[in-house]
Amino acid sequence: MPYKLLSVQTGVARKAQIQGRSILTAIYKTPVTSPVPVMPLGLAGDEQADLSVHGGLDKAVYAYPSEHYPFWQDAREQAGVAGVDDQLPFGSMGENLTLAGLLEHDVWVGDVLRFAHCALRVVQPREPCYKFNAAMGFNTAVKAMALSGRCGFYLAVDAPGSIAAGESFTLEPGPRQMGIPELFKAKLFKHLR
Repeated sequence: MPYKLLSVQTGVARKAQIQGRSILTAIYKTPVTSPVPVMPLGLAGDEQADLSVHGGLDKAVYAYPSEHYPFWQDAREQAGVAGVDDQLPFGSMGENLTLAGLLEHDVWVGDVLRFAHCALRVVQPREPCYKFNAAMGFNTAVKAMALSGRCGFYLAVDAPGSIAAGESFTLEPGPRQMGIPELFKAKLFKHLR
């Protein structure tokens, strides 16, 4: 079944005021309209501020389902952060790729997203940090992601090339031993112990 890549985003590391401190972050992503080179460590023009928890070969690209955006818009409205006309643009979750039709429960570690000019392998779910609270504008966003399982997933670059918004892609099943929702729950449980 073909899926759709709605938007591609990159960001540079910059200082932002988070919890009263000046913190280096690259969570703020902006759309790229032309094809973007995909290299082993991620998309050209994309940076990570803290390489101990983001980036690297196993976290080269972050993908997020577009279907979750209404949930976050509602959560922001309930927290008093956003008005009805204040829509979240794609990239607001810090994702590089905003996908349509592919949710966490459809994805397993080792599955491959095959695009026209590159291939990206599913590696692990995103584990949100305090910077996500700042990006969403309310202090319980990390908890909301943990409870809802709307985490998205990191991808490794199996075949470098290029990628562009509007492309279709297919999902090639991997070994199907560990699903993203199960791995996300296991990682969260480990942190809670």
